[in-house]
Amino acid sequence: MGAPIEYRSAREAREHFKDILDAADDGRPATVTRDARRVAAVDADRLVHFLTRIRPSGAEAVAENDGWSIFIPGLPVAADGTTLDEAVAEMIDALRDYAEEWADHLRLAPNHADNWGLVQIVALSSDDQLRDWLLG
Repeated sequence: MGAPIEYRSAREAREHFKDILDAADDGRPATVTRDARRVAAVDADRLVHFLTRIRPSGAEAVAENDGWSIFIPGLPVAADGTTLDEAVAEMIDALRDYAEEWADHLRLAPNHADNWGLVQIVALSSDDQLRDWLLG
């Protein structure tokens, strides 16, 4: 596999950007330090796989008279549909909207700041991956 890589400046990282991508693709640690902050480059599919394993959705689907409702306890996101599949599709849209709002301003709100992992799952997953995660 190869050694982890670390660049101590953004300039150095730019000069070795292909090496950073290669390391991330290989699953090796790849970091860049900028202004005393370290940033890691990771393969997005591996990150999604890891995050969905440590943070199951906990989604609850409830059959109602005229269809289905789905929600994730503790999150301000819910969806309805006439079928379970429709409710899940609506929930995926609602989660994507939430992720955009989180990136825009909710990340600064104390009651939303800890949803970073959820937002990574939503932003980096395909609709099929989110469907599988929701239905767990």
